[in-house]
Amino acid sequence: QVQLVESGGGLVQPGGSLRLSCAASGFTFRRYAMSWYRQAPGKERELVATITTAGGNTNYADSVKGRSTISRDNAKNSVYLQMNSLKPEDTDVYYCQALWISSYWGQGTQVTVSS
Repeated sequence: QVQLVESGGGLVQPGGSLRLSCAASGFTFRRYAMSWYRQAPGKERELVATITTAGGNTNYADSVKGRSTISRDNAKNSVYLQMNSLKPEDTDVYYCQALWISSYWGQGTQVTVSS
């Protein structure tokens, strides 16, 4: 059974940091590009960051570029998103996605940036 389980979200003050994790199981993780998306209620899901299968290439949305780092550990079947200098507008539910022949999604983890 395919599973993507996000963790690491929570409440953080503006300027703070969070590290999101996504643990994968049930498919050959190393063959899949991995991405983080975020979505606020009533809005479209937004691509935040993508990393290729071996981690050699990454891409970021302009809104998080310079403040976030996506990484992966294929030995642990996990992908991470380190977010620094968080802003209130980063408040969203964050989802990880695996993409190759199929697309898989996790259930999301809430990030709230507020003082």
